[in-house]
Amino acid sequence: MTLFDTAAVYGPWTNEELAAEGLAPFRERVFVTTKFGHEVVDGKATGRQDSSPAAIRRECEAALRRLRTDCIPLYYQHRGDGVTPPEEVAGTIAELMREGKVRRWGMCEVSAETIRRAHAVCPLTAVQSEWHLMWREPERNGVLEACRALGIGFVPYSPLNRGFLGGDLNEHSDFGSGNDNRAGVPRFTPANLRANGRFVAALHAFGQPRGMTPAQVALGWLLWKAPWVLPIPGTTKRAHLWENLGTLDFGLPDADWRALEATVRAIPVQGARYGAVEQRRVDQG
Repeated sequence: MTLFDTAAVYGPWTNEELAAEGLAPFRERVFVTTKFGHEVVDGKATGRQDSSPAAIRRECEAALRRLRTDCIPLYYQHRGDGVTPPEEVAGTIAELMREGKVRRWGMCEVSAETIRRAHAVCPLTAVQSEWHLMWREPERNGVLEACRALGIGFVPYSPLNRGFLGGDLNEHSDFGSGNDNRAGVPRFTPANLRANGRFVAALHAFGQPRGMTPAQVALGWLLWKAPWVLPIPGTTKRAHLWENLGTLDFGLPDADWRALEATVRAIPVQGARYGAVEQRRVDQG
């Protein structure tokens, strides 16, 4: 594993500091990507976004200090602010690249149009958005096609649907820790968890005769879709880390994956992936 993903708003700030500390012995062998765009004041996220040139520069300098580095390998815009044009964001990043503070850049949860506008000013290396067997929108809204055409990598976050496709969650799961955003996600209400159990059952049925767990099936499907797709599963458990990495041990024929797609496509998804407030932060252009 060489790619580690964090962001200023995770914590806020503390996740960047922990990544810097934990990965310090491997500095020459790994890449730690981070993100800007969410406003943080006095160590607390305000819920607002700011991608103005001044804010980007301020966040970049702070991220460099927290990550203990001179250059950020890949710097994402976490969410747009609805005010700063993508061309202006791209122009600011281009300046930071010329100054040697950023090597490559990316955007998160943006439309195909926004990708093209930003890429025309400063070429993008990656686009990060949610994509998994229960959320296929990037295949329909032109984002994946734009990435393919422009030579941009696609990085699916939450490739296991926030752990659900791993098969360990059910209607009795408790998300009330205070540090678990699933508590406010419509898809994770008890009724929707119960209804969406059909997806996990389908992954079990597909994976069991092939020696794969549901999580490995979900990750393997993404890896099969294209060589420029790199899912980033997160976990707090060492056993799940090794389980996820074990996905690389399997190679299945195209016909198997197409059969899985056909099975899953027939199952209706219950519950939206975001609440109304978070959904407004996603580029719908």
